[in-house]
Formats: sequence, C-alpha cells, structure tokens
Amino acid sequence: MVRVEKQSHRLYVLDTNVLIHDPSAIFQFDEHDVVIPMTVLEELDKHKNGNKEIAHTARQISRTLSDLTADITPQEILRGIPLPGTLSGSGHLHFLSGTVDQSDACADNRILAETQSLVARSQGISVILVTKDINLRIKAAALGMAVEDYLTDRAFTDSDAMIEGVKLYHEAGPDGQGVWDDLKFDVTVTREHHRTFYQLSGQMPSDWYPGMLIADCDVGASFEAIVRELGHDHATLEVLQNYRNERSAWGVNAHDSRQNFALNLLMDESIDMVSIAGSAGTGKTYMTLAAAFEQTLEKKRFERIIFTRAPIAMGEEIGFLPGTEEEKMSPWMGAFHDNMDNLLRKEGEGTSAWSEEATRAWIGNRVQIRSPSFMRGRTLSDTFLIIDEAQNLTPKQLKGLLTRAGANTKVVLLGNVGQIDTPYLTANTCGLAVAVQRFANWPHAGHVTLKCVERSRLALVAEELL
Repeated sequence: MVRVEKQSHRLYVLDTNVLIHDPSAIFQFDEHDVVIPMTVLEELDKHKNGNKEIAHTARQISRTLSDLTADITPQEILRGIPLPGTLSGSGHLHFLSGTVDQSDACADNRILAETQSLVARSQGISVILVTKDINLRIKAAALGMAVEDYLTDRAFTDSDAMIEGVKLYHEAGPDGQGVWDDLKFDVTVTREHHRTFYQLSGQMPSDWYPGMLIADCDVGASFEAIVRELGHDHATLEVLQNYRNERSAWGVNAHDSRQNFALNLLMDESIDMVSIAGSAGTGKTYMTLAAAFEQTLEKKRFERIIFTRAPIAMGEEIGFLPGTEEEKMSPWMGAFHDNMDNLLRKEGEGTSAWSEEATRAWIGNRVQIRSPSFMRGRTLSDTFLIIDEAQNLTPKQLKGLLTRAGANTKVVLLGNVGQIDTPYLTANTCGLAVAVQRFANWPHAGHVTLKCVERSRLALVAEELL
C-alpha cells in the first residue's frame, strides 16, 4: 500500500470490487470526490446477469447510479454529480473515461492507466485508487500510485432509509410544557371521552406531520402524544394511551415510548395502515400479533387475521415444497409460530397452548396464513392483515396487497431494511421504505421505528457489530 501526502481535496477512484463489496461505497468519502472509471462500469455490466449474489449487487449499483443521473444534464455530469448524504453535501461523483489506448489490456491494467491519466491531469489534488484486490494494490504500488484498501463498510439501517416516526423533545416535561414554551405555542387543553387533546396555535415546526409521536424521551417518558391534525399555524395532539401498566394488548405491555406508540397505532380504530420498522428482536411481530388477537378474538372488531410474507430465502433455494398453500407457506412462517408459542405460553408451566390441537383449531378458524402470490383479485373486508418482511416486496407488489383492503380492514407492514433478501431491491427502493415515505402525511397512517432489542444481549450486540 502506497500513501502520499493528502491534499485538502481528494479524488478517490473506486475499483469494481469495492462497489460489489459495499454498494453504498460512493457515499462513504465525506466531502471528497468519488471517481468511477468506465472500465468499472463495463465490468458491472458483465456481472449483472444471473441470480448469484454478485449479479444482484451489480444491478443494485446500476440502479443507484441511474437514480443519481436521472434528473441532471450532461453538463452537470461533466462537472460532477452532488452526492447526497456526504459531509456538508460537498462531495461529487465523476465518471472517468479512458484517455489511453488500452483496448487489449486486462481490466486491472485499464483501471491503472485511467487512474494514471487522471493523476497527470489533476495537479495539486490527491488521486487515490481504492481497491480490495491485493494484486492490483501491488501493481499500483510498483507504479508509485497512491492506493488504499476499502475499510469503510457500512450497513443501511431503517433510520437511513425512512423517517423514524418519532420526535423527541427532552425538555418537554409533564404536559409538554417545555415544548410549548420553547416553540412559543398557544395551548388549549380539552378532554373528550376520557381522551386528552392539546390544541396548538402558532408557527408549526416544518418536520412535524400527522401520525407522528411527540415525546420527551424513549424510556420513562412523562409526555407522549400523537399529531392528529396539522396545519401551517395550528395542530391537534392527542395524549397516548399507556400500555405499560394501565392496560395491555392480549397481555403484552410496552417497555418504552416507541413500543407504547406502536401499540397505540395498532389498537387505534382511526389508523388504517401501520408500518413498524426495526432490527431483529425489537418486538414488531410479537406486538402486532398481540394487538391482532386482542381486536379479533376479544373485541370482535375484525373477523379474521391474515398473516403473509414474501417467501424469499436468505441463501440457496431448497426446491419445491409439497402440500396446500398453508403447508407450502409453513416453512416461511417461523416468526409466526415462534411468537404464537410466546403469546400462548402458560405461566409457571413452561409450556405453550399453541402445541395443543384444540387451541390450534380454535385460532386456526380466525387466523389464515397466505402467500402474497395469490392475493390478486381478492377483497379483504373485516380483516387484520399483517405483511411481514415487507422490505422484501417491491412497491408494485406492496401496492397489490394494500389495494386488497376492503371495509373495516387494517393493514400492518413489518420489516427491517437491513435484512433485504430480494436481489433487485435496495434500502431506499423497497416497498416498505416507499410506503412509509408516500403515506407520511396521510392522517390515517402511522409509522414508528423500534430500537430496543428484547431478545438477548447477544442479539443486541450482533445487531450493533454486524
């Protein structure tokens, strides 16, 4: 590895293997410019066909580059494409065309030649080749070029791809008085049918939207309210129900403000669509099933629960599965069965009623497991529809499911953009992220990103470190 004295402004030339290794690599160089040689684009084009992981990643990179170049002119491309998310927004993307005749050379030698040509034209600017190929780094070192390994691996999180659904004001305090004073609102408190409302007047914050949680902290909050109505100079906030101790959904309680907000959204009759994001173990499926059972089996608000998810494998396919639709879907429903075991666990006995045939038959009359492939043409009325792993659905597939909703139907989307298994989707283009963005200002939709992992300290550390 050869290092040179770096100038304040740098050009990082990315090899193909860097982009394959981390499709978000072009956004990882802060305020510096990123350069992609034409040879790299040609190699990506060769890799894009097929179902292997490298082909999936190559298509993902191509879509990202297509989005960046979609609405700009050729002159802007020549000057450099602004890269969103970079420090101060000052990083740019450039494409490097071959200026040396290397048509008969291998791809690595063409990249070296293109980089050398860029160095000759970039006086006073550090040009650094970034590659994970050891042999290419040795070649560059032999030519005296600045070369580095790529070490900035970054996984997308739900917060990177979508809104969190939460706005915290640590100075709020009881009744939100700190928020009213800080934002200079005029406040009127009203109570209707055991519910408390805050009528606000004044200049509303630009980052508020209907269905948003306003709280003073995640754990131990003394003020929690949802934005019900919002205008330029007025808003209506409703204080949330407390699902920690005062009440529960099928015996399930919230542990923090985000979980309490999720249960409020799930139990709220005025909310038709709920989206819950969060890493593995945050309780998305567990709380949703509890709310579904409470409203279907206890309160009789819905006639049935439908649980569906895209049957996408994490690794290699295992072949065709025999049986009926429910039998074919059963191997994909591990999350459903695990949570059923926990929800129906008998206290003090260490066993679950879910293992009993009578309980399965009783719940089976109300709970259906369906494949999204066979939803077209159906109308789902009086239904609590749970769409698990929604990040693996395309926006078009998700639209096909949401438009199945009939009268008195509630739809819940669950997912984590850090666990996308569909080869053609990214954290920003998956159905879950698009739905959250498009429904953000609809008063009958709500979204929350959960953060507290409930499984174990191993699951919590694995989520952070991996």
